[in-house]
Order: sequence, then structure tokens, then C-alpha cells
Amino acid sequence: MDDDKTTKFNRAWLPYFDDFLLYIKTQNYSEETLYNYERDLRYLINFLDDEKLHYKALNKQVFNRFKAWLISRDRKLPITGLTAGRSLEPGSINRCLSSIRTYLRYLIDIDQKVPVPPDAIKMVKAPIKHKQVAELDDLIRLVESPEKFEKDVLIGLRNRVMLEVLISTGMRISELVSLNKNQLDGTGRLFIRGKGKKERFVYLTDRATKWLNLYLSKRDDTAPAMFVPYRGLNGGKITRRVSPNYLQAKIKIYREKLKINVPTSAHSLRHGFATYLAESGANPAAIQVLLGHESLDTTTRYVHASDKFAEETHRKFHPVK
Repeated sequence: MDDDKTTKFNRAWLPYFDDFLLYIKTQNYSEETLYNYERDLRYLINFLDDEKLHYKALNKQVFNRFKAWLISRDRKLPITGLTAGRSLEPGSINRCLSSIRTYLRYLIDIDQKVPVPPDAIKMVKAPIKHKQVAELDDLIRLVESPEKFEKDVLIGLRNRVMLEVLISTGMRISELVSLNKNQLDGTGRLFIRGKGKKERFVYLTDRATKWLNLYLSKRDDTAPAMFVPYRGLNGGKITRRVSPNYLQAKIKIYREKLKINVPTSAHSLRHGFATYLAESGANPAAIQVLLGHESLDTTTRYVHASDKFAEETHRKFHPVK
């Protein structure tokens, strides 16, 4: 970065910016979470720079302008400084505002004055979407489809097993691709480290255990990773893991080939896991533990009753027959 750009950037610099990021890092948050906080605060820096405002000028009115700026297609992206070209979604705007609130609370905790109280920053109203998960039969068809669509038998088996483990345990895709073979202890339990480095047990169904053992029996490598790629080998040795982007792209292909019209991703399998456990009568607190949520409110947002279940409930319980 040249001197002119550095001078321009520093005019709107946030106090204790680096100290705040270091604080987030020491709280055992993931690298992704750390990146998100930095990106969100850089949005504010870019806005202040565009408006030629100092940090101390922040108030409720300025934050209203900041929200409008985030919606603007002309806003500067936080890392590259390039023009965005599209509006930011309400959920992303609220995440950004939440990050700024956390930053301001940090300043208060270290006895620094803040130009505006954190709680004075109001979230934007987000549209309520009718969230859906695919019907259970469709999710099962999706899980079983890789062997049908993949030409390479081992790749088809591996991809099926990854989907089997996702719907069996409800784990996140980041947790799935981070699994090692030595985490499988033969009891059907996996001890994993999840979001925020929180540790918990997840549980394999008998079906998932059968397919996972079959896949591992076909492996002739010594790589510690549970799921490995088979292309681009480094000197014949497997040193990498299957990436989340690869699996998400494959799920999209399988869904389209199966003509499943409900948008479905790896995260949808996690939602489906929670939804169909709840529909079967599972205790919400138990589902909370299985998903690794701190709050039961978060868990309830994951449980989206299917249209079929809603219809059956209406027919069964409506007082006017």
C-alpha cells in the first residue's frame, strides 16, 4: 500500500482495532470468525473514509447513513477496496452491525470512551422467509445418490459416506471435513471440536457406521484425515482433505439431477437432522446438545416443520373436523 493510500486509510482508523482482533483470537474463536470480525469492521472504516468522518463522529444518525451505505452497490469492499456492485443482504448487514456492537463493548471493557452506546445501534428489519427442508425421502435419495452419479466407484462411496455422516450426526460441514480416522472409536460416537472450539459428542447411526467402515476398508493410504481427495496427489501421498466447497458443489449437482426442488445444501442436512428428530418427538434440549448450540433459541430456528408434517398436525389436532 503506497503512502497516499495509507494516509487516507488511517484517517478513519478505529482505535484499538488490532487489540480487539487479538482479543477475539484469544477467546478461542475460529479463524473464520476472526476474519468475519475484521471484514465487518473494515466496512465501517471504508464508510468513514468515504464520508471523510472521524471515528468520534459516530452517532445514531451516522449509523443510519452507514446502513444505507451498506445497501449501496457503490460501497467499497472491506479487504480489496473494490466497488461491491451489489447490495448487502439484511442478514449480512445485521451481522456487520453486531460485530461493531461487540467492538464497542470491548472498548468499554478496557475503560475507553465510545461515541455511541453499543445498544443504540439498531438492527435492520429482515424479511421473514418461509424456510423449508426437503422431505425426508428426498434427503435419503440425495444421500444415496453419489454412487449412482459418480463414475469413479471410490469417489462415489466416499461422497455417499460424507452425506451419511452429515445426516446421521447433524454436524457442520466444517466439522465433517476436519474429522480424523482416529476419532472413530468403534462405539458409534465421535468426539469433535466444533464452532468456537467447543467440544461435544455426536453419534453415528448403525447405517452410517456400516458405510463409514466400508469406505475405510477400501482405503490403502496412511493419511490421518477421514475424507481425502484422490486427485492431485503429492508424490503419491495424500496430504490434503476434501474441501467444503467441493462437497457443496457436488450436493448441488446431485440435487439437480434428482430434481429435488427445495434448495438443499450440506447445511440443509443439518437442518433436516434437527427437524426430523423433533418431528419424531425428540427433546429440544437434547437436539441442542447434539447440534452444539449454546442457546435453545438457536436450536428452535433450526427446526423447520415440513409442510407435510404441518398438514398432518392440522388434520389431527384442529378442533373443527
